[in-house]
Amino acid sequence: MPKPNAAALQKAAEKVDLTAGPFQVALETTMGTIRLDLDAKVAPGHVRNMVALAESGFYDGTGFHRIIKGFMIQGGCPEGTGTGGPGYRIPAEFNATPHEPGVLSMARTNDPNSAGSQFFICLGKATHLDRNYTAFGRTADDASLQVVRAIGDVATGPNDRPRQPVTITKATVTRLQSP
Repeated sequence: MPKPNAAALQKAAEKVDLTAGPFQVALETTMGTIRLDLDAKVAPGHVRNMVALAESGFYDGTGFHRIIKGFMIQGGCPEGTGTGGPGYRIPAEFNATPHEPGVLSMARTNDPNSAGSQFFICLGKATHLDRNYTAFGRTADDASLQVVRAIGDVATGPNDRPRQPVTITKATVTRLQSP
């Protein structure tokens, strides 16, 4: 099934009703499921974007293309190289969420407003990223963090690429009951 184009993805993101949340994204991977609780209070644009990408099937079949032991695992590139995206960029929403184990944040280039579809999940504390990258969620439970850590232990080769592919087979969105 072909992936939606940039205009369709942006339109889908605009239609995400944040009052219907909070949202959780489950990434079913070849190494287990990672459940991520998204935080629309600190980064509504990023939450809308990830929900739209996940619901559209954009992440299905993509992999974690960059793994840096003790630092982070990165995925969401449709090319599998770290160079691709959805065909658009979203503005930064820097906030006070600390980059610590299990935190979900958006990857970007040197341009703060260049995020698209690539994201990373922290394996350790990364205070140098605080207020410089948009953190917008975290692992929902210890089992999810254990999967992230297992992916973080995969052997890598040049450019921090995993020697054994780790694939997101399916991304699904759940609207949770408000506390």
